[in-house]
Amino acid sequence: MSQPPAARREHQPHYWYSEVPVPLPMRLLSLVYGGLSGLRRQLYSVGLLRRRHPGVPVVVVGNITAGGAGKTPLTIALAERLRSEGWNPGVASRGYGRAEASRPIWVEADTPPEQGGDEPVLIARRTGVPLRADRDRAAAAAALAGAGCDIVLCDDGLQHYRLDRDIEIEVVDARRRYGNGRLLPAGPLRELPARAARCDFRVVNVAGARNTGGNGGTATGFGEWPMRLVFDRAVPVRGGRPRSLESFVGHRVHAVAGIGNPERFFGMLRDMGIAVVPHAFADHHRYRAEDFEFGSPLPVLMTEKDAVKCAGFATEAFYSVPIRAELPEAFWVAFLDRLDSVASPRA
Repeated sequence: MSQPPAARREHQPHYWYSEVPVPLPMRLLSLVYGGLSGLRRQLYSVGLLRRRHPGVPVVVVGNITAGGAGKTPLTIALAERLRSEGWNPGVASRGYGRAEASRPIWVEADTPPEQGGDEPVLIARRTGVPLRADRDRAAAAAALAGAGCDIVLCDDGLQHYRLDRDIEIEVVDARRRYGNGRLLPAGPLRELPARAARCDFRVVNVAGARNTGGNGGTATGFGEWPMRLVFDRAVPVRGGRPRSLESFVGHRVHAVAGIGNPERFFGMLRDMGIAVVPHAFADHHRYRAEDFEFGSPLPVLMTEKDAVKCAGFATEAFYSVPIRAELPEAFWVAFLDRLDSVASPRA
């Protein structure tokens, strides 16, 4: 059977990450986008547009490019580390893909993904911390502080200037970086690299543990922190005992990814020696059983973000591949030191 249309769709223009010439209309629209986004930043900078702070430290995790870079795994790692250090973190998220995007919602582990959004539900399941989905991230942060959280993590909120923040962490994909260096829609940039340089930390996603080198990642430069995405098991979506990913080495599988950069997931599996039949879907795609009519009865490996939306129709062949972010201990020392410096004045 042929691949579903959604799986064949190209999600990003080919010229974003290549030397292919950018069409003139896209270059012109890029100038308009840059002017409007620059004006918006300036209005917040001079105070004509008002920022809001919840009264507890705010850490924003984001990037200046469109598409996935590894923000959600880092947000999960931050929440877990902060809790182990005695903090009571909460997460503010827009919750892309929610059916009622205009309605704020408390997201818990059992919240249906269509109501809470796939990424918020995943974060809630993995961390158990309070999570508020609201397209107004400043309102979400205020709600979390009111619920007793003493620090707020904002997942994907670098351009949400209405929310005042204390620490900014930029996440960068080591392979794609800033692409052709152009602003949307001529390139992948939401803002120019000079904006990213003002972030407190730059975390570089060097992908899987098997291709980062002995020093924890050779794709990083001065002032950058490597983040490895570690994966070693496959968990049945319908429940049951996990399998080692090693058990799939040398075998063909259907690999499904509806994330910002599906090729990263496919590449991680290939690097292990798994024969991947790739199926890339649009980010935040709402899956149906028909999407998995691939025509061959192979195991299906998918990201956790995809798996939370497939539990209702998954078969015993469906497996989720959990990923955890690992960063050098020196990063955590620097981050916690920075947090202490911004939290003390508000104590």
